[in-house]
Amino acid sequence: MELEVKKLNAQKKYTGLFDFDYVPENNLCLLPLSEIKSPVKVTGEYEIYEDDSVGIKLTVSYKIVGQCSYCLNDAEHDVNFTSDIMFVPEKDDDNYYYDGIKINLETAVKDAILISQPNVLLCKEDCKGIDVPK
Repeated sequence: MELEVKKLNAQKKYTGLFDFDYVPENNLCLLPLSEIKSPVKVTGEYEIYEDDSVGIKLTVSYKIVGQCSYCLNDAEHDVNFTSDIMFVPEKDDDNYYYDGIKINLETAVKDAILISQPNVLLCKEDCKGIDVPK
């Protein structure tokens, strides 16, 4: 889950692809009565710029399973989320920081998982909720 920027620069590999599986912690799922099925598939591409900043297009793909937020039946939802992020060797408020040598992608992956989750988990798109007899 690391990009060795200094090594890639030495090898003149200024652009490239990466992919790996990530096993998230249980507390990363924000939906009650649900969980993220492991592993999360992480793919991406990087570009190293002349100022040693690194642009990354990061994609996380995973499945959330649990109980429907409306009717409590079993439910699942596939998530595919892509974000463009920047790692810079000097700290600022807008980008991820790295030490100029290696980039650890764990924080960016966790952030992508948190941002990409749906607000509710539904068993079907038009779920009406618990059916209460009248």
